[in-house]
Amino acid sequence: MKNSPTFIDSHAHLFYPDFKDDIDEVIQRALDAGVKYFVVPGTNVETSRQAIALAERYQSVYACVGFHPLDMADADEASLKEIEKLSEHKKVVAIGEIGLDYYYDTTPKDKQQKMYGAQIEIAIRRNLPIVVHTRDSMDDAVGVVEELIAQNEYWRSQQATSSSRFLAPKGVFHCYSGDTQTAWRLFKLGFLVSYPGIVTFKNSPAAETLKSIGYDHVMLETDSPYLTPAPHRGKRNEPVHIPEIGKRIAEICGATLEDVARTTTYNAQRLFTIDTLGAPVFTYALGRSLYINLTIRCNADCVFCDRKGEAVVKGHNLKITREPTVDEVIEEINDPKLYDEIVFCGYGEPTIRFDAVKEIGAWVKANGGKVRLNTDGHGSLINKRNIAPELHGIVDSVSISLNSVDPQQYGELMRIDGEKFHAAMVDFAREAKKHVPEVVMSVVGMNEVDLEKTKKFTEDVLGVKYRVRPYF
Repeated sequence: MKNSPTFIDSHAHLFYPDFKDDIDEVIQRALDAGVKYFVVPGTNVETSRQAIALAERYQSVYACVGFHPLDMADADEASLKEIEKLSEHKKVVAIGEIGLDYYYDTTPKDKQQKMYGAQIEIAIRRNLPIVVHTRDSMDDAVGVVEELIAQNEYWRSQQATSSSRFLAPKGVFHCYSGDTQTAWRLFKLGFLVSYPGIVTFKNSPAAETLKSIGYDHVMLETDSPYLTPAPHRGKRNEPVHIPEIGKRIAEICGATLEDVARTTTYNAQRLFTIDTLGAPVFTYALGRSLYINLTIRCNADCVFCDRKGEAVVKGHNLKITREPTVDEVIEEINDPKLYDEIVFCGYGEPTIRFDAVKEIGAWVKANGGKVRLNTDGHGSLINKRNIAPELHGIVDSVSISLNSVDPQQYGELMRIDGEKFHAAMVDFAREAKKHVPEVVMSVVGMNEVDLEKTKKFTEDVLGVKYRVRPYF
């Protein structure tokens, strides 16, 4: 039986007077809807204290402390010292809500910038992430962050494993209103973005941005009591609406609510150091496909792969400490017809266990399922024979990592002998085309890779399908 999805409201101002009469009911409604945790950012010293009081009162609530740019008119050095002192509380998980707001003129820009930078420095000293507010100020807000990160390279560094290709999570730009280009700029700095009910508004520009960036670096928020999602606009917003925001993001991204919930929850857990990652899995569902995490071993060490790091895919922990048996995998699949396809794909190279691939694949086919093999295309070299004919009748589709048409660049990206393995990969693709109904060559969408050349090579030379995979 499938478990109901769980969520985290990463930004809710539950200390507002709007909630003074029914805060118990507000939290219980959200818990009943699957919202497991609530992060409550303060906006000045007093509301930061109130956020901490809520965190002390409710096990599911965590607090952030800081000065909102519109609440800092009277802020001074003494105020900042108090914020830093408050940040030592065991349930304070970030410095925030801080940032820049140029829309209103309640605080001069120079003071906003000074206080913003000073609060980031508090976060650096306390090794906490930040929660950033921006309005008509995105370039300046990001620029300050870039400058301070360059000066403090070890900020939050231990939050990522030493071999992870992901930067340590340093913060979130909440209620994100920027474009795709700025979002990727933030992701590369180690930041997330979060979306509230604005994604449900008609003709929301956030929808177009989400279509481009996906939800791998996204968190959900309500910004309660503001930004109530449709169809509840005009009413007080509260955390119970988080699943509706997640549902809309799933629709925009062509995903399931379960995938969005799991991914965004993991992102919030990782950023705020709340709860722990689940145990590693042998099989994991994404959409209507079931993936088989057969091995974490690989003959390559791609620069874009996090196999040696956290090895997490959309909230699924794939860092297995032992390899599953064939029987264990078959037991977890149960009924292949429940899925559109069964996919051999984890953080390792499945053809390292080619006999297991064949045995499981044959069982899936015999029980009415479809099989896809995701591979680096080195299986024939690994197994010291042409394995393509053995895929006949077992595998319906093969997806091969092309990565580059230049053998030298291919070798640099995968940290292997480019000439030897690129030729082997191309030969395997040609052989697989003879024995498998569908062959797809995939490329990670990196700036360094000439996508036009890879597409032309795939379609004109190999005569197979082409796909660009996002680089996260």
